[in-house]
Amino acid sequence: MPTKVLIAGAGLGGLTAAACLMKRGFHVRVFEQAPKLGEVGAGIQQSANSVKVLYDLGLRDALDRVGVKPKEYEFRRFDTGELLHKIPFAQAHERNHGAPYYHLHRADFHQILLDKVLSLDPQCITLNAKVTGFSESTQGATLKLADGSAASGDVLIGADGIKSAIRAQIVGETPIKYTGYVAWRVTVPRERLPRDFMELVGTVWCGPKNHCVVYWLRRGELLNFVGCPEDPSWDEESWTVRRPWEELKAAYAGWHAKIQTIIDAAERDQCYRWSLFDRKPIHHWSTERVTLLGDAAHPTLPFIAQGACMAIEDGAVLARALEEASSMPEALELYQLARVERTARVVTESAEHGNLYHIKDGAQMKKAFAERNIARERAQWLFNYDPLRVPLQDEDLPL
Repeated sequence: MPTKVLIAGAGLGGLTAAACLMKRGFHVRVFEQAPKLGEVGAGIQQSANSVKVLYDLGLRDALDRVGVKPKEYEFRRFDTGELLHKIPFAQAHERNHGAPYYHLHRADFHQILLDKVLSLDPQCITLNAKVTGFSESTQGATLKLADGSAASGDVLIGADGIKSAIRAQIVGETPIKYTGYVAWRVTVPRERLPRDFMELVGTVWCGPKNHCVVYWLRRGELLNFVGCPEDPSWDEESWTVRRPWEELKAAYAGWHAKIQTIIDAAERDQCYRWSLFDRKPIHHWSTERVTLLGDAAHPTLPFIAQGACMAIEDGAVLARALEEASSMPEALELYQLARVERTARVVTESAEHGNLYHIKDGAQMKKAFAERNIARERAQWLFNYDPLRVPLQDEDLPL
């Protein structure tokens, strides 16, 4: 099997794929449009299904240094704080699913993956390399860049996000749909909050047409708040757009005192808001020499915290397929077959959870949570998946 792999995009998915491939002896080149490497945003969650990949890359100690292993995940009513449901984490998650659950700062996580990739090949990444498209033949693929240059390899992986130029060429321009949700992002240092404000747990506060997620980062030194109200208006998709603090405060008027405390403690000029977009799941994202992973293939709303996990799973399964298959077209077909149904289910369930979290009537919401039993559902199909061992075969795979 030829061994030169081109990757468009040095985000979490692209870097994971690069590390998994280089560990298996592939020659990898990553092309990133940004002038310097880094990650914006704040909190990100990693469950056992993706952490297995990270541990296989030797990253356990690095994750333990910067992450939080939450005791549990709670779902609470927005005003009373009534507990609606609970998912046990801590030792139970690792015992039941083979790896722990982490809360991480995106910048820390990105740096861990970047350090791993550069340790395997310091020359792996090219910056200021905006991808515009590709060409392919039976012999390989050529990546086209905005400055007129090009790079050739045996296979090309599009890990270039929801606005992927690689995706557009494979499947055509599929519309990006505004979901009706915006997302606020705020982080608050522990010292700005009351003593013993919150245990090392994650909490989803659920209310009428709105919810927010709160959890600790950086060993419990920083509190992460993401709020997702429904909003008919929308603006940029960018994570770096600031909005007035007063708008955030107004969006959570009447919410629990804990939420008010977090918002009141936030830096007034550090409130970020972006609009959430998605695309319907697709079931074909590969040619004979080119494929997609992560948001380029299956953009996912953040409501079950699995978007980045899916990209990391993708990277591991794709590396295995490229290693095991007898030809490049077969490898990309095996990868796609192994991933398409699972990722489509994650996309669909993420959207459904937005509806669950936003039920107006308290009694109706309580009943809906009881009927779903999220902890049991996720244990049965989501957390127990192992990207390093899932069968690769040339027929439809079970979830």
